[in-house]
Amino acid sequence: MQKEYFKNIDETLISEVLPNGLKINIVPKPQFSKSYAMFATNYGGADRRFKLSGQWLDTPAGVAHFLEHKMFDMPDGNALSVLSSRGASPNAFTSSCMTAYHFESTSQFDENLRTLLTFVSTPYFMPESVQKEQGIIGQEIRMVEDTPGYVLYYNLLKCLYSANPVRDSVAGTVESIAEITSDTLYHCHKVFYNPSNMTLAVVGNVDPDAVIAMARGILPSEPGEVPESDFGGEEAETPHQSNSKATMEVSAPQFLFGSKLNPEKKGLPRLRQVLIGEIALRLLFGPSSPFYTRLYADGLLNGSFEYELDYTAGTAMILAGGESRNVDGVMNELNTEIAKIKTDGLDKIQFENARKSHYGTQLRILSSFSSLSQELANGAFADYRPLDVFEEINKINLSDVRDFITDNLSPVKLALSVVSPLERETKGQ
Repeated sequence: MQKEYFKNIDETLISEVLPNGLKINIVPKPQFSKSYAMFATNYGGADRRFKLSGQWLDTPAGVAHFLEHKMFDMPDGNALSVLSSRGASPNAFTSSCMTAYHFESTSQFDENLRTLLTFVSTPYFMPESVQKEQGIIGQEIRMVEDTPGYVLYYNLLKCLYSANPVRDSVAGTVESIAEITSDTLYHCHKVFYNPSNMTLAVVGNVDPDAVIAMARGILPSEPGEVPESDFGGEEAETPHQSNSKATMEVSAPQFLFGSKLNPEKKGLPRLRQVLIGEIALRLLFGPSSPFYTRLYADGLLNGSFEYELDYTAGTAMILAGGESRNVDGVMNELNTEIAKIKTDGLDKIQFENARKSHYGTQLRILSSFSSLSQELANGAFADYRPLDVFEEINKINLSDVRDFITDNLSPVKLALSVVSPLERETKGQ
């Protein structure tokens, strides 16, 4: 067990890798009454084709998400009900690259952690239950496919990527989930839910030795083979196509633009790239940035505008968008802003403000047990320690941020997805 105290933020990180390969990261917070645990597997919606023991295997779209739904089933009940009955707040999520099960509680943490580790590591899939779930998830898929946000997002990903399965819905399609059987679920659980492919993150008022001992006692003792996923081969640096347009029941045009970048694979280089990107986007698109305030004042943007940097499924992407009645005007202003940065550089004061603001955001994450646990899980799968951000952030300079912006947000790198209102028929006069 490794224990390190980070003096600059007054936090301690306890780390352990069990003989079975499970990575455990614990941030004790004895001054709080609550605790939070996240048990995650490096397996998401994009891990549809993978190699195991030298053989490539294909699975239907939506298996990871389907597994998440069914993992709460136990021979003697439902894990959600068990955890909730003890006053815990349990939940789970599936992204393109991760499935995570988590809970927060103020009492009976040990019992809740035991339940979490047990049900996630012990599959129980009855054929009739799987068939019933196909109907439930199928209904969810139909509902979400009719929402503007879904159409906007996945149309953009289909513009950016030609083959990476991140372009397809994590939930799959009604047709693809119809192919899922209990055998499919058992097989994918065995492959991806082995401790060597998982991590446990715990934050709060806990006994680290007890957490590690419990994981050691409940989970399989032997390491498993970590599968190699196929994300569709190398993508071009530029988008697969430049734009997508759709019409739906919306009150004003909604837009989402983005670009893809080559992610650093592991370790501090990945953490550094993430920080540079997040500071760059804050400087360019943040609520106090010249770009946003100018376009807001001109009526081109409103409070719906958001942005993010997302690392997933062997790739990374910049996404930004919102609502505007003049999307072309927004994109023209963006291209002008990037050209200006390329020619004139960045304002040093604005850079320092963005860096300080981002430092403050990272400090606030330390107070959010769920956010910190998520960061610990992300770091475990990418081989970096999130608590190192406070040292690394001070090493980032103005040219790092400028280069990130000009390299990744030039017009040739951008794709645009727009959902416009349906045209109304007007009566003749």
